[in-house]
Amino acid sequence: MNRDRTELLQGTLDMLILRTLLLGAAHGHEIARHIQRTTDDVLKPEHGSLYPALHRLERKGLVVSKWDAHREHNRECKYYRLTPAGRKQLTASQSKWKRLQEAIARVMSAAARADV
Repeated sequence: MNRDRTELLQGTLDMLILRTLLLGAAHGHEIARHIQRTTDDVLKPEHGSLYPALHRLERKGLVVSKWDAHREHNRECKYYRLTPAGRKQLTASQSKWKRLQEAIARVMSAAARADV
């Protein structure tokens, strides 16, 4: 396993998927590419974690899927779309994430002051 690889906190991938789908319906590869691109390749969702997360979100009613023709290629892809429940969950997740970021920042700044 690559030691430099950044691991996602549990539940973070779900939030990133929901946030990506806020931009519109997308198939799995588009979702993974968007996350990778917007994080400057720090986060690279693997199929082995992305698709189970999408299926879990679908079971929870946070996303719905539909097979449709690919926008550029002559084949069908499964497109995922955010539901109203998914939007509500995204708002809650973003709020929790912000609190977590602030808490970690407080610990890190306190530790930095103690190191001086």
